[in-house]
Amino acid sequence: MKNITTPATTVERLPLYYRYLQKMDSQGVEVISSKELGDGLGIPSTQVRKDLSYYGEFGRRGVGYEVSDLMKNLERILGLDNNWEVVLVGAGNLGQALVNYGGFKKLGLDISYVLDIDPDKVKSNLGNAQVYSMKELRRVVTDNDIRIGIIAVPSEVAQQVADELIDGGIKAIWNFAPIHLRVSEDIKVRDEDLSIGLISLSYYLSN
Repeated sequence: MKNITTPATTVERLPLYYRYLQKMDSQGVEVISSKELGDGLGIPSTQVRKDLSYYGEFGRRGVGYEVSDLMKNLERILGLDNNWEVVLVGAGNLGQALVNYGGFKKLGLDISYVLDIDPDKVKSNLGNAQVYSMKELRRVVTDNDIRIGIIAVPSEVAQQVADELIDGGIKAIWNFAPIHLRVSEDIKVRDEDLSIGLISLSYYLSN
């Protein structure tokens, strides 16, 4: 479990380390140094070592990290040694893209349930998931003990969807709606406003 003193920026980098280690493992790399890991991600080796030190001693001085061993430790730290069922609200273009992205299952994250307000989509299949009516949202979440929810709906209904997810037992939300969700402190929200990323690129090109 993450130490409470671990900086948020360190937590944000852990998935980057894990993803890069996956790549190295697929290429048959058995041992990697902090410099090689950092160079691959554009992060100073001193920062790599500091980030990992919050969770223990994983490498050997002068040798580096065993790729498979460090991957297993990061899986434990990130909670990826569990298999998480995820509920997605919103079966539009974005929702469909998220369901069809195969990378989530490799991380132990399975979008098992999709909900939408469109009656033409209800009871159809999206990827390997069946689409349910929004009227069944709370039941689906509660009956299946789901803890992670994804919101891919228009901003004007996102707060209502978040409230219903939380009432059902959701503890973490990945929010794609361009709105700040009002939730209690025990609910973790990750906002993903796609337009902000593109606008920031426009800014750098214009200045």
